[in-house]
Amino acid sequence: MTSSTLPLPAPPAQFCFSPRRLLARVLLALLIAAALLGAYFGFLQITGNFAPVIAGEVYRSAQPTPADIRRYAERYAIRSIINLRGKNDGKAWYDGEVEMARALGIQHFDLGMSARRPVSWAQMEQLIQLMRDAPKPLLIHCNAGADRSGLASALYLAAIAGEPPESAARQLSFYFGHIPVPVRPEYAMDRSLAAARDWLPQTATTIAR
Repeated sequence: MTSSTLPLPAPPAQFCFSPRRLLARVLLALLIAAALLGAYFGFLQITGNFAPVIAGEVYRSAQPTPADIRRYAERYAIRSIINLRGKNDGKAWYDGEVEMARALGIQHFDLGMSARRPVSWAQMEQLIQLMRDAPKPLLIHCNAGADRSGLASALYLAAIAGEPPESAARQLSFYFGHIPVPVRPEYAMDRSLAAARDWLPQTATTIAR
């Protein structure tokens, strides 16, 4: 009686590490991430990066067009605007904003801030007092609605609304287009808010005096 031998299974192929293939995959992942990031930031700009800080009381946005201001006034009953880009007479965006605010009876305030330089205590004190006194509902805006508007919104929540600084700091986040990376110049907003945390709990009483 003869016995037949079954063929042995082929040995598994050895894994071959390819630095070039790994690099290609990393680059592809980075390209996909960059594309998604660009699409998200594009979406924020298309929508005006408009969001409530406290619904019915304070809102934040990117630079609004006159049509945006009219729409916000009609839908959210905006009574005042704080422009964090500062007074810019002669610039189309500024003149259009001021003209529309005047036409709608909206009070307009200018306060120049840089997103790339730390904000001093005196500037933050001025901003907090202005946000406290401005008629509500209030719209706060800068250019992209991410950095300066984020800091102002966080200060409003912590210094005026009485929220914990950790919770208020969420206004400076990727969700609103702010990238909290220390190597970026706009990280000055995060540093400013961090420097303010020691006095923020007392600000609600001291600023009002």
